[in-house]
Amino acid sequence: METSTRPSEESQKHSWKFFRAGGFDQVRLDTGADIAALDQLDQKLWVALSCPTRGIEFDTKSLDLIDTDKDGRIRVPEIIAATKWACSSLKNPDDLLKGASSLALNAINDATPEGRQLLASARQILANLGKRDAVAVSVEDTSDTARIFAQTRFNGDGIVPADSAEDDATKAIANDIIACCGSEPDRSGKPGISQARVNQFFAEAQAYSDWWKKAEADASNILPLAEATSAAVAAQNSVRVKVDDYFARCRLAAFDSRALAALNREEKEYLALATKDLSLTVQEVAGFPLARIEAGRALPLQTGINPAWAAAIARFRSDAIKPLLGDKESLAESDWTALTTKLAGHEAWAGAKAGAAVEKLGLKRVRELLDGPARKVLSDLIARDKALEPEATAIAAVDKLVRFHRDLVKLLNNFVSFRDFYSRCDKAVFQAGTLYLDQRSCDLCLLVEDPGKHAAMAGLAGTYLAYCDCVRKATGEKAQIVAAFTGGDSENLMVGRNGIFYDRKGRDWDATITRIIDNPISIRQAFFAPYKKLVRMIEEQVAKRAAAADADANARLAQTAQNVATADKAKPAEPAKPKIDTGTLAAIGLVLTTLLGALGTIFSRILGLAWWQIPLALLAIAAAISMPSVIMAWLKLRKRNLGPILDANGWAVNAKARINVPFGGSLTSVAALPPGAQRDIVDPFAEKQNPWPKIIGMIVILLVGYFVLNGMGYIHEWSNGRIGTKRELRSDLNKDAAKSTNAVPAAPAAK
Repeated sequence: METSTRPSEESQKHSWKFFRAGGFDQVRLDTGADIAALDQLDQKLWVALSCPTRGIEFDTKSLDLIDTDKDGRIRVPEIIAATKWACSSLKNPDDLLKGASSLALNAINDATPEGRQLLASARQILANLGKRDAVAVSVEDTSDTARIFAQTRFNGDGIVPADSAEDDATKAIANDIIACCGSEPDRSGKPGISQARVNQFFAEAQAYSDWWKKAEADASNILPLAEATSAAVAAQNSVRVKVDDYFARCRLAAFDSRALAALNREEKEYLALATKDLSLTVQEVAGFPLARIEAGRALPLQTGINPAWAAAIARFRSDAIKPLLGDKESLAESDWTALTTKLAGHEAWAGAKAGAAVEKLGLKRVRELLDGPARKVLSDLIARDKALEPEATAIAAVDKLVRFHRDLVKLLNNFVSFRDFYSRCDKAVFQAGTLYLDQRSCDLCLLVEDPGKHAAMAGLAGTYLAYCDCVRKATGEKAQIVAAFTGGDSENLMVGRNGIFYDRKGRDWDATITRIIDNPISIRQAFFAPYKKLVRMIEEQVAKRAAAADADANARLAQTAQNVATADKAKPAEPAKPKIDTGTLAAIGLVLTTLLGALGTIFSRILGLAWWQIPLALLAIAAAISMPSVIMAWLKLRKRNLGPILDANGWAVNAKARINVPFGGSLTSVAALPPGAQRDIVDPFAEKQNPWPKIIGMIVILLVGYFVLNGMGYIHEWSNGRIGTKRELRSDLNKDAAKSTNAVPAAPAAK
């Protein structure tokens, strides 16, 4: 059985170089040969396997050219196909490493038929732009398709503008088609027509002509008034409902005379109208019968007509009744039926109208175009344009090559490896800009569409993330970003804080924090976290006690005010005897004694050490307090990973792209005075220092010092035995106590 070649075996055909960054190995693309051999690189060594074509800082047209399946994502096979094509189209693939926006004509590989076509098309582009002597073609040149094709009659897209025609008659036909069936944009930007549009027009024209032939074949039935028949039908239809209503009411009145009053509307309805300012078109009047209802009465056509319908009836009389029935003063129901029958054929024919799109041209013009060579002339013109499609396609290929020449290596350094991100020489394509907030600048900022959905995945990155709503009030633009804080601390970061976000174009946005994912930012923050928590707890307890005391004082004041207000009515209360809460005082004394005793024991042990051991002991105590927090922060910081942040944005990151402490420090800059700056430390508005905290601190230190020194016997020695406890005496007493404890009891005396 034949053994298939695995990617790892194929990768040995090319000698790769790697660099280590982010805790993993990344491939170096230093030569054109490296780019050309990407199909041999094992996909397990690619940093990314896919990325979106939108939401990143990259030319969208270049991404769309690489995205051949148009699914909005760039994948490894599409990257390989793009690199293969670009390398084969250049004489030296090393030119891709330049990333230049212009491509020298002599760099195009003209050793292949496709390369020769590319070179010829590039020269044609420059000639069309008036740069016949240019030796290089740029992205700006190939992007201006309107100018490229502005001076040419044919451009290979199969769409012909009217001014591409050689004579005025053909131009007029093209304009008629555009007027009736619309236009399509030509590559030059002008409105034009395609073969499909021509076919549509002549199909409509033929249908319109055939529809008229039916009327011409049965003119007496369909066109009893010739061209005026349409006006007669329109006049009849405008009053049809009201005339049918009138004759129906008359028939009902003939059936039962008791309904006559109701059929003509009651008097109270007219009284309601009389209170208003009337007009002949008011809706209430238009809803009344067309004329006064009587049994078997003909419809008057001149007098006694509802004023709201007088004009429509007059037009109906002149356009339909008079030409078909003669000049009548009234219209009997039988006349109405006969008139409807005479116009029924035209109504049926008009309801089946075909080719309405070309009706505006008139029947004569339509048949003129059908009988002449117009269709063949236009089809030949479009075919001549379509014949140049290969050249036009090659012009589009030149634009593709110039863009790949400029952009492909940058995409590779943000897809195959994250060289741009970890080198810090240039921003990565996923970095949207810089956020300035809380005396810091954050470079790792990404655009997000749904912060809630993004946070569900990005929270696994172990990074402190702040989601911000960004607005440019001048233009009304809005955006949402997520910024990674990898330096400083989080003490002053909170939802609602405002900052400024600068995008990659240098535009500034007002940014407001809306959501935070809390994670350690630095070891320094973790070291001081326990002490800050202790201070915060003390502040909270003090605030609670102060609030409780304030509430108690307010209650006492309210009670006192009430007592004063009712002093003349109430019996004087006996003065309350002050109560001393001995239990509270005892508890406070016990706490203070215990605390001072513990501090005294600690400091006595510290002072009992050699002088050089005392600083080490203090450092050990501080380390013991901060070590748990530091260890937890260290474990989380070493796991910070860029992958979940990008994956939440639609990427498929194929590596553990770590953000360690040194690299994280480079992503977030903390405010610092510039070198050589002068600093005046005197603050004229500084708060005055309260002496009591210092006094209390000195008292505590003296008390602790007294207990420590007394325990060591120094106080007794310094006071010549007047105060304090003698150390030796304590030792003797301890020895005597030990002897008395260990002594064997004497035998009882004999009786």
